[in-house]
Amino acid sequence: MYSTPDFRKNLKIEINGEPFVIVDFLHVKPGKGGAFVRTTLKSLITGNVLERTFRSGEKVDKPDLEEKIMQYLYQSEGQYHFMDSETYDQSFMTEDQLGESRNYLQENVEVTVLFHNGKPIGVEVPIFVELRVVATEPGVKGDTAGGATKPATLETGMTVQVPLFVNEGDVLKIDTRTGKYIERVR
Repeated sequence: MYSTPDFRKNLKIEINGEPFVIVDFLHVKPGKGGAFVRTTLKSLITGNVLERTFRSGEKVDKPDLEEKIMQYLYQSEGQYHFMDSETYDQSFMTEDQLGESRNYLQENVEVTVLFHNGKPIGVEVPIFVELRVVATEPGVKGDTAGGATKPATLETGMTVQVPLFVNEGDVLKIDTRTGKYIERVR
């Protein structure tokens, strides 16, 4: 069990059987009445954000969470399949469970899968991934207008804005936190 003095950013807690992560919190001691903690929580299952106030000293449960390094295998009919590299057990998640993370999954890439009570609920992808451009308008030699960009479709189906010199077949480094182009990989 956690008590309100234990609260800090990124602490994972459980409320009504659902795991949450503390995004922000504020200890408040009004002049009149008891102290309380105002928190902003994000659900690890649905991604919903909610505001919740706890009385000082109130206790919350620790969630049954486990992280495993797994290998992404393939996608079939809206389900993404992962394999535990040690036990060869397979798990799958839906597009809704993965959210934006699905845009960065390539076959055979290792990711961290978060389990709650033995069920997979989310994926943590590497901060930077390298993806190949499968479709974009061709670049023109000398077309180097400062800061101009064009859309490019990557091998996972994601579209990003890239500089004009990027061509089909180029491999790009993408920041998974922002979904933005970083650089072209040689």
